[in-house]
Amino acid sequence: MDLRVMVMLLFLCALAISTTEGGIPKCCVTTSMNIPTNVLKKVERAEMQRSNGVCDINALVLHVKGKKLCAHPKVKRKLKRMQRKKDGKPKRN
Repeated sequence: MDLRVMVMLLFLCALAISTTEGGIPKCCVTTSMNIPTNVLKKVERAEMQRSNGVCDINALVLHVKGKKLCAHPKVKRKLKRMQRKKDGKPKRN
């Protein structure tokens, strides 16, 4: 077999493997209401997972030091309070 054909086949196989692996979403399957305060203080960012997409449940995905934690969406209120305290902003009425 020609060297160019072998290289092209190898390239196509590598491309197929990388695109199928990247297309699988990482969904939360369970959530927790009991996220410790010290963990909430270390949250770098948070995003909502919606059940109307690929994933089955609503969840608040918390990113802490390269790890993902799945929290119940109601934890978002507590997280916002914690962030306001950390930033020193007064509470809105």
